[in-house]
Amino acid sequence: MIAILKREIKSYFLTPIGYIYMGFFLLAAGIFFFFSNLFAQSSRFTGFLGSILFIYLFAIPLLTMRLFSEERRQKTDQLLLTSPVRVGEIVLGKFLAAFSVYLMTLLVTLMYVVVIAVFGDLAVWETLGSYVGFIFLGASYIAVGVFISAGTDNQLTAALVTFFSLMMIWLIDPISQSLPADLVSGVISAAALALALCVFIYINTRNLYILAGAAVAGAAVITALYFVNQDIYLGFIAKFLAWFSLNKRYENFSMGILKLDSLVYYVSFSGLFLFLTVRLIEKRRWN
Repeated sequence: MIAILKREIKSYFLTPIGYIYMGFFLLAAGIFFFFSNLFAQSSRFTGFLGSILFIYLFAIPLLTMRLFSEERRQKTDQLLLTSPVRVGEIVLGKFLAAFSVYLMTLLVTLMYVVVIAVFGDLAVWETLGSYVGFIFLGASYIAVGVFISAGTDNQLTAALVTFFSLMMIWLIDPISQSLPADLVSGVISAAALALALCVFIYINTRNLYILAGAAVAGAAVITALYFVNQDIYLGFIAKFLAWFSLNKRYENFSMGILKLDSLVYYVSFSGLFLFLTVRLIEKRRWN
């Protein structure tokens, strides 16, 4: 894994991708810092940190688009997969390489913290919490990008799909607030979710008996919950979507609150997408 990590970090700076990512991010961050703090003569640093969060929607796809897609395009993925390295180590090495470049770039923005601390009134705990949140949130974004890159042999496609996927994650909160929250909508949403799960099970098993068992179990659970506690279905869609909200959990960090459950969620979210990446590559490897 260490060899993969070193190789990928080196490749970031032997190709334009690393410089384009760092240049774009730092240019955009510098512009936001100038207008939100220097030009406005404000020491409120949280506004600048919020703008960095938005920049990641465009920057992360640049960072992750080539990790696997370029290997597939150049047919070097076969050499990599036949080397004496496990697929999990390959995926983790590439992820850590992208994460390392991400941290290097984020580290540069600490000079803005020094400027605010020297010439203004820095909110220390909010700033510290925001940077801790950035580390874990960025890892989650990168894990999504790694997974998408493993599914295509075109860098542009990987970048676009990653951007739109992160955009959907970004829009989860405003979308969930506009969805209906009545009982009927909640029951229908739960049924639709159970149906989607049944379809997923059938696609992976191709077994009608397992499908029927899953459908009966899903219907029984939905019916039982309806009679036991109907409040579960009030705002069900919003509650379900909120579980996938990465940015909502970041809000606690931006207020200087370090919550263990949010950290565990980010780590689990990243681990899930890295696991899916491994399974995707393994499936393609043996087909």
